[in-house]
Formats: sequence, C-alpha cells, structure tokens
Amino acid sequence: MPGLLLENLLGTNTSKRPVWLMRQAGRYLPEYRALRAEKGGFLALVYDTDAAAEITLQPIRRFGFDGAILFSDILIVPYAMGQNLEFLAGEGPKLSPRLVDSALENLTAVPERLTPIYETVRKVRAGLDSDKTMLGFAGSPWTVATYMCAGEGSRDQHETRAMAYRDPSAFAAIIQAIVGVTVEYLSGQIQAGAEAVQLFDSWAGSLSPAQFERWVIAPNAAIVSAIKARHPETPIIGFPKGAGEKLPAYARETSVDAVGIDETIDPIWAARELPGGLPVQGNLDPLLLLSGGADLESQARRVLDAFADRPHVFNLGHGIGQFTPIENVERLLGIVRNWSR
Repeated sequence: MPGLLLENLLGTNTSKRPVWLMRQAGRYLPEYRALRAEKGGFLALVYDTDAAAEITLQPIRRFGFDGAILFSDILIVPYAMGQNLEFLAGEGPKLSPRLVDSALENLTAVPERLTPIYETVRKVRAGLDSDKTMLGFAGSPWTVATYMCAGEGSRDQHETRAMAYRDPSAFAAIIQAIVGVTVEYLSGQIQAGAEAVQLFDSWAGSLSPAQFERWVIAPNAAIVSAIKARHPETPIIGFPKGAGEKLPAYARETSVDAVGIDETIDPIWAARELPGGLPVQGNLDPLLLLSGGADLESQARRVLDAFADRPHVFNLGHGIGQFTPIENVERLLGIVRNWSR
C-alpha cells in the first residue's frame, strides 16, 4: 500500500496531509554540516554515495517527513553532457565552457557521471520504511539551459534569454539535448527505486508568455510523455517557479501528475484555477518558516484549507533556508499533522 505522500500524488484526497520540504536535506541541519565538514565540498558529497544517502535520510530520521528527496543537484545533467562543474565557496556553481561562447557539439558526453546518483537512490530506498516515498528529481530544460549558456546563475537570465531570441534554432538544439539526457536520468532514478520525481524549473518566471510556451511547457511535456511511456505508474511533479497566471496552462499542457506552486501564488486562486482534482504541492513562504512567529500557524492553515477539496502535498514555495531554526520546522510539522479535512 502506498504511503500518504504517494497516495496524494496518485490522486487520493486523504484526510491527513503528507509533508516534505524542498531542500530538506541540507545546510539547516547540524548533522549535515558535521558530515560536510568531515567529507569536503558539495560535489564530493554528491558523488560519495554513502554520504549522499545518509544526507537524504537525515531529515527523515529527525522529522519523519513523508518523502525523502534525493541529495544531488540539477547541474548533474550538464555535467553528464560534458561541461565542467565546480561549486565555489561564496560564488555558487560554475559551468564551463559557456554555451553562449562555445557550441553544444564541442561537448563530449560523460554519461557515467549519472551512475553514482542511481546508486544513492538504491541505498536510500533500502533505508526507508515502506510508508515513506523516495523522490527523485531533475532540473527542467529551461532552467538547466540558463546555467549551461551563462555558466552560472543570474538574476534575470539575460544572456540566455537573449540567445534564445537571437538564435532560436541553436537554443532549441540545447533544449532538445537536455530533454534527452533528462529522460534517461529520471528513468534511471525510477529504475533504482524513485517512486515519484519532480521537475524543478526555478527560472520559469523570467520568460514572456510565448517563450514560456516554447521553452518551459513544450520541453516539460516531452519529458513527461517519455517518462509516462516508460514508467506509467510513477507520478511526476512539475514545479515552474514564478509561472504565475501561466500555471493552469502549464498544468494542462504538460500533463504532469501534480503541480508545485511557489509562495507568490494565492492558494485560493490556485485551487480555483487549476484543473479539478489535480494534486497540488506547496506553498508556504520559506521566509515565514525562517522567521516563525504568530503568522506561521495561520498561513500554514490557510494553505491547508485552500486545498481541502483536492489531493495536496504540504511543502514550501521554494527551498528551506539555510538558517531556518529546527524548532520552527518542528512547529510546522505539528500544525500539518494535526490538521484534517
């Protein structure tokens, strides 16, 4: 029998709500910080499968979340496509060569860079109780492409957006290549034990409606179609951060099994505008969890109440902040666990 999280992702509107938090395996946990100090840098942790599995399981042991999200990074896909990847202290990830300066054809794929991630999934699934769901993930093509083209994250994705307008055929080739690797990557995670997967489109909000249709909806629809052909029983969560009023079209046209919503979306609006019965995930503001205070309970209940009439996975609107107090997470879990429709 599926656990509470998987039940909701498969379309059952349960009386109690499952909960997991994006970036729940990470820097806000003292046990993570201790392991990282022992093991070294971020990429070294990702490729140490024992360490990565341990980090994935740490928040399950501490909090009892309903799902374990794989400890990895969306940039493993361009790394496997042949770009060099570094995580520099205080600067974030760096990819080279940048595809605004170098042709995609110049990259030499290194698909074996995906293999250790599958081993981490296997180890985590073996360490989870049967009522906990193993969640895999990948970055969506638009967001991954912004890093591949610019070589790093940026506030407005200016260089990548300009390239997409200037040379749409070259940019389409980059997107198509990412789609192909992502399908293989997610399929490998599912074969290794992932019971649901999420597509993170962290920079979806930077695009105009026409570009959103072309570079967000269409590539994600292609990935969803391919994964469903191979793994029809595995739910796919789509998370187009910043999609705003384009969210209902994204949900309909990509055919994702559940849609994640960020903290800028009014949950009452989302409950009204999204396709009926579609499972929803979200969407408490991570900064509210960081600050705590009187609003934490009222806003968490507002989210829960808004989605009472459809399957709902409680989560944040984006990743949990590095300095979030443990006691605030514990308080939030008490609120969610004590709620029922």
